[in-house]
Amino acid sequence: MTHCNVGPTDRALRMVAGIVLIDYGTYLAGTVGIIMGVVGLIPLFTGMAGRCPAYSLFKINTCRTNHPV
Repeated sequence: MTHCNVGPTDRALRMVAGIVLIDYGTYLAGTVGIIMGVVGLIPLFTGMAGRCPAYSLFKINTCRTNHPV
């Protein structure tokens, strides 16, 4: 069972940033838009999951409680 390492404020900011990147990626044309949309999926999914692999690697935890995701 994995544990939460992304706190509520961090999760909200990640999801908003992901949505903005995806939205702007759909506005742009071509390869740049596709790349921006795909990059936007990363913060969106980590915010939704409450778990960030990079945080685990660097032993960062912004979650107040260490409850399972």
